[in-house]
Amino acid sequence: MNVITVDDYKNTYWPKLDSAIDQLLTQSPGDYIPISYEQIYSCVYKCVCQQHSEQMYSDLMCKITAHLEKVSLELQATSPEHYIEKFNLALSQYMGALHSIVPLFIYMNKFYIETKLNRDLKDDLIQLFTEHVAEKHIYSLMPLLLEAQSTPFQITPSTMASIIKGLYTLRPEWVQLAPTLFSKFIPNILPPAMESELQDYAAQDQKLQQDLMQNGFNR
Repeated sequence: MNVITVDDYKNTYWPKLDSAIDQLLTQSPGDYIPISYEQIYSCVYKCVCQQHSEQMYSDLMCKITAHLEKVSLELQATSPEHYIEKFNLALSQYMGALHSIVPLFIYMNKFYIETKLNRDLKDDLIQLFTEHVAEKHIYSLMPLLLEAQSTPFQITPSTMASIIKGLYTLRPEWVQLAPTLFSKFIPNILPPAMESELQDYAAQDQKLQQDLMQNGFNR
């Protein structure tokens, strides 16, 4: 294997990785990404073998942090009526990108992050979204989710489920912000129901049936 100098890394290898990461972070579900996964995988492998892991890890984290800060600013500028959908898109798009980014950097993860930092790349990248996006928006997002929950068909059930499950993955303790809402999508997070509460649950079910009928759904 040819020697990869610091200049080679900066001018040849990292630019290839940088461009691929850009495309993966901004792709929409179902998009075709015109990159060679084999070529990117090979770049990472060669850089790890030539002792560029530390710089590559630093560059990757800086690259994704900058992207997430931009995402956060776009969310701040989003109107309340589009905020939930915009957050869901940002979360889904990022998690989808990780499905490609993490395997591409598997050699760096195995021979640098796990062995020298005692961490895991996927965990680090999820933490970046938590710190730079979710933490900054959770207290704006939750009131809108609670309002949407009480207004049937304001958002689709799949969107609500995607966000709640995503937030739970990012930080399980956020359940405490809205335990009842989280319990609709995350099993076994509330204590078992007591007999005295069964009447309340029956009333909630009856109200849901009435809401469905008022919106054109038959029994």
